[in-house]
Amino acid sequence: MNDDVRELLGRAAEDAGRPVISTEAVYAKAARVRWRRRTAVSAAAVCTVAAGAFVVPQLASSTPNAPQTTSVGSLAEKPGGTPRDVLLVELLPKDVGTVDEVSFAEIIKHVTPAPDEPPRTGPLDGQYAVRRDGGVGYLTIDVMDAKAVKKKLGGSRADRDLCHPTNGEPAPDDCVREELSGGRVLTIWSDDMDYGEGTPQWGPELVARLSLPDGSRLAVRDSTGFEADIVQGPLLKTPPLTRAQLRALVLRTELLPGK
Repeated sequence: MNDDVRELLGRAAEDAGRPVISTEAVYAKAARVRWRRRTAVSAAAVCTVAAGAFVVPQLASSTPNAPQTTSVGSLAEKPGGTPRDVLLVELLPKDVGTVDEVSFAEIIKHVTPAPDEPPRTGPLDGQYAVRRDGGVGYLTIDVMDAKAVKKKLGGSRADRDLCHPTNGEPAPDDCVREELSGGRVLTIWSDDMDYGEGTPQWGPELVARLSLPDGSRLAVRDSTGFEADIVQGPLLKTPPLTRAQLRALVLRTELLPGK
């Protein structure tokens, strides 16, 4: 799996109470995850559907005692200024769908009660559900400051070309790298997320990364959603944003600190 996709998956799941979640923890240990969930089942799982959860038929059929998940409301209902999902909607196309901030710790790892919000670098950093046409996809926004980027990369160059990796990994699909004004570098690629069995099974997505001249960077995942025993809805047919719309969003200064 591409290092940048692995990084985004880890950062998006930090709410779950672990500082870093590896791809192996999400995918390779899926059998153990399913076993723990099955041991925690109850007859109240049926009520989950009424509370807003959606049981995926093809997956639930093999797990009749699927665990109950909490009904995830918008995290933006918490007091303290304009909700983040409201601010984000103002930056998105009018027909994108219904947008709500969510917690992957709740909807993927079934952590209850919801953990405290993690530290945020960008004003709109977070995880957002996008509902339309009966499906649910996700947008994740994550700004990493220069210190964190340097630590993450180790000795690797921050300006390396992700479309032409030199570490032996295959190049990402449909990868486009743009050198923009002011020393910014924008890279967008697609990923079918087909990495074998596990829970959750993520659908195809677009990924964008904007490297900034001060060493910080902004990353956005544009995902069709995921499949698991219990989900908020089926996969979207296409990512919430088109490639052009994703590019426009990533270049919005409102996603950056102090803007």
